[in-house]
Amino acid sequence: MFDWEDRLTATETRQIQMPLGVVLRRTPGVTRWAKWYWQAVAVLPGAGPADWKQLRCEGDTTEYHAATLPLTLYRADTEAYMVNLADHPPSVYVVIRNEPDGDMPLRVAHVTASPYEAQDYNDSGEELVEKVAMPPGLVAWVQDFTDTHHEEEVFVKRHRDRIRTDRSEDGRGDIRIRQDSDVYRSPRRVAS
Repeated sequence: MFDWEDRLTATETRQIQMPLGVVLRRTPGVTRWAKWYWQAVAVLPGAGPADWKQLRCEGDTTEYHAATLPLTLYRADTEAYMVNLADHPPSVYVVIRNEPDGDMPLRVAHVTASPYEAQDYNDSGEELVEKVAMPPGLVAWVQDFTDTHHEEEVFVKRHRDRIRTDRSEDGRGDIRIRQDSDVYRSPRRVAS
């Protein structure tokens, strides 16, 4: 179980974790090629361990507490958390993988509050990334961590080196060119 006293030591650590339960909903598929449609619909902060525990069943729709995974916040990723918190609503990203050989057809592989990390998983094309709204308590937890650890990076514009115009360029270029206007021009072929 999550110990709320861990929150007090967040200023000394580089990361903090909270167990997060993931609720998946199974509904009948709308095409003949997909028998079931799966969707992540909720997260449960501080949830205990679970392995596809059925929560609710109404007709053909069933909801499962599929897994409980740690949601880890890192000090280095506070910019990503700020982007997430500015989104309406702030979300948790659930990474789901197909498990054709397992008891259930899916496996919850990872949870994150970073939209940048979620995009990396989404780019591979092998996982399904679902966006699930954060409950208010989880929003406050992420906001507190971000406020404590975020340091704004100052933009520093890179300046080019100054060109010295007082230098002499004698002997540069092609000596066959007699014009001072373009010393790098290739010589013309002289017709004989």
